[in-house]
Amino acid sequence: MDARIEQVVTSGKLTLDDTEYDVESNTYLVGDDDEVIVIDPAFDAEAILKEVGEREVMAVLLTDGNEHRLEVVLEVAAAGEEDEENWAPIALHRADRLLWRDYFGRLAKAEEDEDDAKALRALEPDIWLEDGGVFEIGDAQLEIVHTPGHTPGSVSVMSEQLGVLFAGDTLHRGRPGSVGGVYDDLRKQLNSIGALLTPLPKDLRVLPGQGEETTVGEEDSRWETWGALAQENDD
Repeated sequence: MDARIEQVVTSGKLTLDDTEYDVESNTYLVGDDDEVIVIDPAFDAEAILKEVGEREVMAVLLTDGNEHRLEVVLEVAAAGEEDEENWAPIALHRADRLLWRDYFGRLAKAEEDEDDAKALRALEPDIWLEDGGVFEIGDAQLEIVHTPGHTPGSVSVMSEQLGVLFAGDTLHRGRPGSVGGVYDDLRKQLNSIGALLTPLPKDLRVLPGQGEETTVGEEDSRWETWGALAQENDD
């Protein structure tokens, strides 16, 4: 069956480096009437699973390991299934393993039951994403592109069949992606964006992790102007 894209917008607060930001995040469901892959769940698992409905969640792809994704990823992967054997695999790039371990390590410290705490400390993603890796859903393929900068393990997800690039928080409409205008490694992020956009069709849709969609052509034309932003960030 033909794959389609659905969007769920959720909002909440994200703390980075002891500063709290209000964030509105885009989650995308890619699939058909029977199965979906969830890209970037955030903040509100209930709203996301409501959109999923009775369909089977085949995988949960995280374009980065920031906390607002991790806090709901287990609930979305479970999708109401009590038996962990039936949970959807969670996929994250290995370079964001430290973010994963930090988050679940903090949960483990707050857990009173030692067995539960041990399980949280041992928890790992089911799939380590790699550049060039491919997921299939319906008649569409989702290709992973490693785009470090926003986080070390940030990825984007390209689908030629759907004519879209899921850019996560690597790239937003009109600017490099960020949380609250704060950049972790903007120069590396800009290099990733440039390498990502250059070979792609200019009319390709870009679906970001926050905000409105854009196109490759629109953002490629702006890319060189962001060099000044990198200089400011260095200062």
